[in-house]
Amino acid sequence: MFDVDILRESIPVIASAALVTIQLTVAAAAVSLTVGTLSAVLQVAGGRAGYWLSRAYVSLMRGTPLFVQLLVVFFALPLLGLRSQAFFAAVLAIGLNSGAYVTEILRAAILAVPRGQVEAAVTIGIGRLAVWRRIVLPQAAITSLPMLAAELTIVLKSTPLASVISVTEMTYAGVLIQARAFSAIEVFVPIAAGYILLAQVIARIARMLERRFEPLRG
Repeated sequence: MFDVDILRESIPVIASAALVTIQLTVAAAAVSLTVGTLSAVLQVAGGRAGYWLSRAYVSLMRGTPLFVQLLVVFFALPLLGLRSQAFFAAVLAIGLNSGAYVTEILRAAILAVPRGQVEAAVTIGIGRLAVWRRIVLPQAAITSLPMLAAELTIVLKSTPLASVISVTEMTYAGVLIQARAFSAIEVFVPIAAGYILLAQVIARIARMLERRFEPLRG
């Protein structure tokens, strides 16, 4: 039988944990976009060494489970003098894992930028760094917006794995409540609704950005 009292008592705890989920998603997405962008640029314009360095990173991240990566990062941080850094370890592991997929998304988008635009910019004296910053990367970002939004949703749905290193995000908070209340439906239904809501927010923002930058596409 559905217990409304358990639901009512769970909502504040779940809402507090949802803030952790949001923070974890945003921070991991920032790592993902930063590392993925650098890795994609290395593949396209980093020479032979840069290409193979990026490919090794992508192969490592895509070829091993995120669960294992979380544990490796969490237990490796103390070796670097960083202790009690579960949240940071989760951000780093999820961000690096996602960055491998962002690399492939952006690499394809970069290669889709018309070569003539780059050559014309170089011809009129625009520096290589400025060409990347003002021409190549902005167009690649606009082209890849739908795929980047989908990847951000995957980052959101990866956050429950952080519970393995005791980060109390939404799912782990639900597990703790369920262990005390011996009832699951009243706890995990609002948690599922929370993930759906957050995913819809990501999709809505992505659609707004697509409409905003549609005149610049192509």
